[in-house]
Amino acid sequence: MSIRRLARMRAILVPVKSFRDAKHRLSPALAHPEREQLARRLAQTVIDVNGSADLFVACDDGSVADWASSEGAFVLWTPGLGLSGAVTAGVAHLAAAGFDLAVVTHADLPLMTSLRAFGTEGAVTLAPDRTLDGTNVAAVPTDAGFVFSYGPRSFVRHRAEAERCGLAVHVIYDTRLASDVDVPEDLQYATAQLDAARVAATGAAVTAAIGS
Repeated sequence: MSIRRLARMRAILVPVKSFRDAKHRLSPALAHPEREQLARRLAQTVIDVNGSADLFVACDDGSVADWASSEGAFVLWTPGLGLSGAVTAGVAHLAAAGFDLAVVTHADLPLMTSLRAFGTEGAVTLAPDRTLDGTNVAAVPTDAGFVFSYGPRSFVRHRAEAERCGLAVHVIYDTRLASDVDVPEDLQYATAQLDAARVAATGAAVTAAIGS
């Protein structure tokens, strides 16, 4: 197997909704311009953490496509398919492009860490949300015929779909991947976690400075 082939085995797929129309459930806490800014900032986190190499953005909004292109990501134009349809179509595109594993992630995970090593070849790997209801990150073999079904209880449905496809299922319970931002309580939780991380980092830096 060539070095180029090894490098092309894995791709990250990010479905991104129009920034203007995103995060309506945050309206009790944020005005429309703030919600739009937050959606854009959260999507930027995916690229900042993972880089743009072999990263594909599925969208049906021109401003999102322009943003993704400007960041060096590949754009998959998926109008009228909805979230589940866009992701299923995106994974099919990745299969046709020669990728073996698709790592699908939501674009609203402010605590996200790199997904470059997420998932296992020949199996389905799922990272649910904090309530074990939704699916925040999923890695699937691109040739498995896996059909995505997002929405309430998607975690249960995606586990069942993996079994239908005859694939082993690995579940990753990781607070950093479980913390999506849909409602004001999610925003408060993520903000508290980020503040705690900053305090810990500052403390570690001070300790290192004193000990040096």
